Amino acid sequence: MGVIDRLRGVERPRVVVLGMDGVPYSLLTEHPARFEHLTSLIEDGSATSIDGVIPPESSASWPSLTTGMNPGETGVYGLLDRELDTYQTYITESGDVQVPHVWDYVTQAERQATVINVPVTHPPQRNLQRMVAGFLAPDIERAVYPRSLASILESLDYRIDVDATLARDGNMRGFLENAYETIDARFEAFAHFLDMQDWDLFFGVFMTPDRVNHFLYGDYLDGGPFREDFLSFYEQLDTYIGALRSRLPADTVLLVVSNHGFSSLTHEVQTNRWLRESGWLTYQTESPTDLTDIGDQTQAYALPPGRFYLNLADREPRGTVAEHEYELVRDRLREALLDWTGPNGEQVIDSVVTRERVYRGRHVDLAPDLVAIPAAGFELQASFKGDGPTFMTSNRTGMHKLQDACLLIDRPDIDLSQATIFDVAPTILSMLGIEFERGEFDGVRLL
Repeated sequence: MGVIDRLRGVERPRVVVLGMDGVPYSLLTEHPARFEHLTSLIEDGSATSIDGVIPPESSASWPSLTTGMNPGETGVYGLLDRELDTYQTYITESGDVQVPHVWDYVTQAERQATVINVPVTHPPQRNLQRMVAGFLAPDIERAVYPRSLASILESLDYRIDVDATLARDGNMRGFLENAYETIDARFEAFAHFLDMQDWDLFFGVFMTPDRVNHFLYGDYLDGGPFREDFLSFYEQLDTYIGALRSRLPADTVLLVVSNHGFSSLTHEVQTNRWLRESGWLTYQTESPTDLTDIGDQTQAYALPPGRFYLNLADREPRGTVAEHEYELVRDRLREALLDWTGPNGEQVIDSVVTRERVYRGRHVDLAPDLVAIPAAGFELQASFKGDGPTFMTSNRTGMHKLQDACLLIDRPDIDLSQATIFDVAPTILSMLGIEFERGEFDGVRLL
């Protein structure tokens, strides 16, 4: 419909959103000469760093960014969430997002939306112009709507994600080659559909930076052997964003956003092993594998990253913490987390927030009771396997950081001083001229 209106001479603004998963704003501003296109966007438009959501995990943050709502409304708190009234867990998918995305508002306004590679969009929606699901889609055939997109993507050698097993196995050169192949094909797909100019909203995410950061961010910060490779990869990303920006029609506003920052990683920390060692968690079996194996004496358990739940009576099936003891036990757990020290006596946890401080909405019953924000260098994981060390090291050298995500808009004089991740969705709708009710989002329009 958008292209027909334009042929008729009806002016309708359009918006392109390019997501860069895990890209820190500080990385861009520290290398203005190397990242000339993103620097141009920062200098000619409006730009700032923003915080992600708590916890800073992609499966929680992208739904919040694309809906303008906190996890208490989206119902998505992480890649792995728990079912109510059971000890069952599930991997979050598109159907678990409980509120409309920004592109749903666009289609309801009889406008067209193309969405490519946004996490937590598998299975793909069927009410859009076109969608290519992102992270955790099993293959191209099952990632696309309409099905005819599959042959186009296959001709571009498109892939859903980077093969991170190459890096985990120590083949960093092979991993980098795969990362370039992935980002090359992503750019070709974005360019192909952008050039069709039949959309009103185009929303595409480069997921590959997050993967590169996990394995090479330490080299970047510490001058390691892959530091130049890291920066060269980002130069390619910068070139691609510049090329996409240059082909946009004049009636289009470009936003470039990321969902969280990054910091160095020194230890992967198994929180459930610490809970077991500290007497908070027991198991029913000598060889536990998942949450269903927790024992009858359990007072608390954890899900990644850093989400802690009390084993509450009348909420969990085998709950041990009485409702009248909730505040007392939760305070004790919070204090224990803040007192937790690492292998060299350093503080593991920087801060701990309660559910009511950061979440509100119709799905707070799914929320963790506490969320621990780790100190720099400690990534909080939550395996339920009982054996193994609490503190581990690997060849992953970068971890998600709550602060230092980025928001860039190619329009000057937009006040971003108070911008949040929740403001992106209502701002997009405002730019498109699509009306919405005041208070309909946790964020506000930035115009």
